[in-house]
Amino acid sequence: MVATLNLIGLVFATMFAAATAVACNWLLLRVMFQLMRSAAVRKNPESAPTQRPTVRAELVRGTAELARVFAPNRRAI
Repeated sequence: MVATLNLIGLVFATMFAAATAVACNWLLLRVMFQLMRSAAVRKNPESAPTQRPTVRAELVRGTAELARVFAPNRRAI
């Protein structure tokens, strides 16, 4: 009887820990996407609220350069 209660307690503690880990990962992922979005978008103060914000072209070029540098089909120097 005691062993069964211990097993049930262990199962519930494991399920609670797993749910907490999933919730923390989800929250951190949302925060990361918000931070990435604010870094890649420049807001124009004179633009109307209905217009879309402007994307910084230098960030797009920098990302493309990094992708080329770290491409797996790159030849060894």
